[in-house]
Amino acid sequence: MLTLEKIQAAKIKLAPYIYETPVIRLYGLDDILGCNVFIKAENMQKTNSFKLRGALNKMLSMPIEQLQNGVIAASSGNHGKGVAYAAKLLNIQATIVLPDTAPIVKVEGIRALGANVVLCKLAERHAVTERLSVAHNYAIIHPYDDYHIMAGQGTVGLEILEQLPHVDTIVVPMGGGGLISGVATAIKSLAPHVKVIGAEPAVVSRYAKSLKAGERLLVEEQKSLADALLTLQPGERNFPIVQKLVDRVVSVEEDFLYSGMKTLLLDGKQLAEPSSSIGIGAALQGIVPIKKNDNVCFLISGGNVGLNQLQTL
Repeated sequence: MLTLEKIQAAKIKLAPYIYETPVIRLYGLDDILGCNVFIKAENMQKTNSFKLRGALNKMLSMPIEQLQNGVIAASSGNHGKGVAYAAKLLNIQATIVLPDTAPIVKVEGIRALGANVVLCKLAERHAVTERLSVAHNYAIIHPYDDYHIMAGQGTVGLEILEQLPHVDTIVVPMGGGGLISGVATAIKSLAPHVKVIGAEPAVVSRYAKSLKAGERLLVEEQKSLADALLTLQPGERNFPIVQKLVDRVVSVEEDFLYSGMKTLLLDGKQLAEPSSSIGIGAALQGIVPIKKNDNVCFLISGGNVGLNQLQTL
């Protein structure tokens, strides 16, 4: 079970190892998005992504005997980089299973940290991870469906409340649901009036469809600019938390993923990957319930973007 106390304990545990990333006021986006714009800049985190928080909290919570043969993780890139960093810190070997469509900047970043990389089809990541784990007795570090992972990610929510106590709405990118589960648990425990909005790509709107159906649905694999948010089914432990605590989930069209990244870069002067600026895209699309004087914090979850992706824009 995920609790505020577990998130607070994770915050203490992680403090020596991670950055407390800033909340930045972006005045230049106020008129464009129609609110007072703030960002939580996890693109400035070590490994350039919030994923380090969960990966490190999980691995620091495990007995050393479970880690001695190494760890393995299925990832779209950022979780893998977080696991690779944590493994290097703990002097153990990591193997990261990535989709063969993963951006080269993420693949190279993982290898630079000393981890082994295995490439496969997107839908096969978890099956390949399970198979290799059994064959080599690796410990699996799941990217989102784990309470230690969620607790680590939830520390972002604690920091936002400390840095921006008058926040009205927080917009969070959604993949499997680890980040929004942790953030929503922290926020709703301490400031239940603050709205938590999830943003996911419309082409893989697994949460919007699952919430409507009242059960976890498996959606078809699709391509999207938001390469970090292509999980095909809500996490088993994440889904009920999202059902209970998240105020709304919005589905962002591909054109607005491009617009969100460009707006954040050109008008906000912040470089982030498309998956991370999805909240900006959602506001541009007009699907985030915000008003002119609202203090809205867009959680910018990562900044692992390469020059080739910028050239595409």
